[in-house]
Amino acid sequence: MRVLGIDPGLTRCGLGVVEGSVGRPLRMLAFDVVRTPTDMATAQRLREVERVLERWLDEHRPDAVAVERVFSQHNVRTVMGTAQVSGVAMVTAARRGLPVALHTPSEVKASVSGSGRADKTQVGLMVSRLLGLQSVPAPADAADALALAICHIWRAGPQARLDAAVAAASGGAPPPRRAGRNRS
Repeated sequence: MRVLGIDPGLTRCGLGVVEGSVGRPLRMLAFDVVRTPTDMATAQRLREVERVLERWLDEHRPDAVAVERVFSQHNVRTVMGTAQVSGVAMVTAARRGLPVALHTPSEVKASVSGSGRADKTQVGLMVSRLLGLQSVPAPADAADALALAICHIWRAGPQARLDAAVAAASGGAPPPRRAGRNRS
């Protein structure tokens, strides 16, 4: 499975592509950070993020997209920009028929480090170890995007098998995924 992880942000949007499956080595294919200037109009900043996402989807052809779930912050302005970029990422992937998954920060941290309270340094170190990298991906937004992709690879396979087993046992389609299922 090849996953594009997206750590949404209006000033810095982390991107990371990881390939692998549960029980097999993971491979980092690319990472970067989309930066938009704060003096640019918000609509133009969102358009720039979309342009780069389109290019990444063309270039890396992921099987799925994993986006960090927006969580409440004290700074409403920051959370609004993050939510807007998250929406652009989801729409861009959906236009191509790609599955989109949202993962909370604590889910991602727990997946890569074993603790939902890990700090950015711990997450970066674990991402570099899990991907066999010589150094921690920088800036932290890029490491976070790679962590999102890793989290999705490790969670998507088992979840799909569980959904299929439930569907087979019930004789029907898998149960609908509830938005509140993955709380932190």
